[in-house]
Amino acid sequence: MTFETRRMEEIKDAINICTMCGFCKSVCPSFKVIGWDSALSRGRIILSYGLINGEISADDSVIESMYTCTTCEDCVRRCPSKVKIVDIIESCRADLVKNGHILTKHKTICKNILDTNNPYGERKSVVDTLKIAPKEADIGYFAGCTAVYKNKGISQAAISILKKLDVEFTIVDEVCCGSVMQRIGWPIEDTKKYIQKNVNNIKSMGIKTLLFSCAGCYRTFKNEYPKYIDVPFKVLHITEFLAKQDLKLKRMDDTVTYHDPCHLGRHTGVYDAPRDIIKKIPGIKFREMEFNREFSHCCGGGGGMRSAYPNESKKIACARIDEATKIGANTVITACPFCVNNLMLGCNDKNVKVVDLTEVVDCLL
Repeated sequence: MTFETRRMEEIKDAINICTMCGFCKSVCPSFKVIGWDSALSRGRIILSYGLINGEISADDSVIESMYTCTTCEDCVRRCPSKVKIVDIIESCRADLVKNGHILTKHKTICKNILDTNNPYGERKSVVDTLKIAPKEADIGYFAGCTAVYKNKGISQAAISILKKLDVEFTIVDEVCCGSVMQRIGWPIEDTKKYIQKNVNNIKSMGIKTLLFSCAGCYRTFKNEYPKYIDVPFKVLHITEFLAKQDLKLKRMDDTVTYHDPCHLGRHTGVYDAPRDIIKKIPGIKFREMEFNREFSHCCGGGGGMRSAYPNESKKIACARIDEATKIGANTVITACPFCVNNLMLGCNDKNVKVVDLTEVVDCLL
């Protein structure tokens, strides 16, 4: 059967720009735990080229190579030729799915979204789960599926903070933002339905500024939604909003570090806001890991890797936690539920905690 390459044809020139220099090898998180060039941006580009030209087939090894990428974009930062490597990989994934090559875990996730509007197959809507009725307001809060159904403390903390600050806000009658579907390579026709529904719901409530707990949701609204639809409201990660508030925080005697989520950092450029909030905490000792801000190492939880390849994903998380313990941090603070979950897996027997920044702020406010 012929392998149709619709999406990859669009980025064929980008594939040819790669000089195979291997600079991406020094930063690729999956290469560090797998060790083969096929688990590296350079290798994945070669495989994409082979698929386009019919020189290789989409066998299990090719699929594994394409889906062990966390889409962290550190390779894009490092690439001297400025190849849009993540675009290539996601286009290749879309063609793999279009040709019937999809991992069982990923298929289940996407089917859950189509059936229940969230990747976890939860039957209760976001509104029913949070037990807050939506209303018209200038500021809206988009909790995100993970902070609603899995890391409930994060959405509860965000809502609590907004109430303590006397912010007039509303939750959103939201459905999945579509980030997971796009990362996996699910047909964009389905994703667009969720994009349209979310934007329509937000517009109907008169929201002018939309806040996010999830870095993945935030990145999707900020970078992806405008490709398909007009977004007539401002989007902010909740750390950007809180950094500008007059926070009167209690003392916290702890040595902490901050992990930059890839979606919040390299993908959307938010580095200062979380650190500005941490600086407002009396008594705290803040230490940067060696690799921070745009150089930050990935937690291993993105791009669909954790669901399909949990062992490799955990190894990446362990490496990041090792960086935190090396500088004597007792607590790793981050600003993304996916990072929280994956980094916690990497703690093992190490005496270190992982927490979301909103939960820290809520406890101290």
